[in-house]
Amino acid sequence: MKTLIVQIKCKLGQAYSVAAYVIDNVIPCQIYSISGVYDLLAIINLEADVDPGVFIEKKLHAVPGILETNTMIAFNAFTPEKM
Repeated sequence: MKTLIVQIKCKLGQAYSVAAYVIDNVIPCQIYSISGVYDLLAIINLEADVDPGVFIEKKLHAVPGILETNTMIAFNAFTPEKM
């Protein structure tokens, strides 16, 4: 499992429709409205065999209303059972 943390910049007035479209049509994920340069923050869990770059380019960048994304990959959680 790979965890992507993706900041999403939307066209003006389209943050809610972008969020709904991502959840309904791209992938189930956690998605938040945020302040700052970006409008949304999505936490996406991908299966191990899915290439994050291909997923972002082919799936997320195809969403109507998305202008720009910034992607981070989270590696391991610092939890007692994993240390």
